[in-house]
Amino acid sequence: MEKKLNPHPDIPLDLPTGERLRAAVDHYGEEKVVANALALLRGENAGKDFLLYAGGRHGLGILDGAPALYWPELWGARTLLHVWDDAAAPLVLTGLSNQAWRVREMCARVVLERGIPAAPELVRLTDDENARVRSAALRALAAQGTAEHHAVIARHFSDRDKSVRPVAQQARDTLNARLAAE
Repeated sequence: MEKKLNPHPDIPLDLPTGERLRAAVDHYGEEKVVANALALLRGENAGKDFLLYAGGRHGLGILDGAPALYWPELWGARTLLHVWDDAAAPLVLTGLSNQAWRVREMCARVVLERGIPAAPELVRLTDDENARVRSAALRALAAQGTAEHHAVIARHFSDRDKSVRPVAQQARDTLNARLAAE
């Protein structure tokens, strides 16, 4: 499949996400990038150009009429891995309950990356229907949980999805090492 020409040559569609978002910060400023990311995460329009910065070439598909589904919300959350303001934390916590599993997973990753206190929400997500969400929740819980969370993590040593099992073991080890160092 041949790549479609970039109708927006000023937007680096094909760069890796982090580089595209650094270009967005250069273009809009950090505060506006965070505001646009939050708009996307809320399911709002943040403008065509920002959609392309956040989604890259995939954003072109949406602008060309492909169903947006949850992609803009996901891209809004993913942007917060790269550009941050503490005022974004409440919306990230709300995103942990998003109907789209990819958004829940990404918000759990943001919770881990940004150290947002969310242990009760993470405990709930360890029972999510999607294995990737359970794994992301376990990783984040290991980074902020307490000794009482050992049992939650241990339940997933025999998770119904075998890909979650080693994540649970790593989460236990991370939690143990963190608690021993405190």
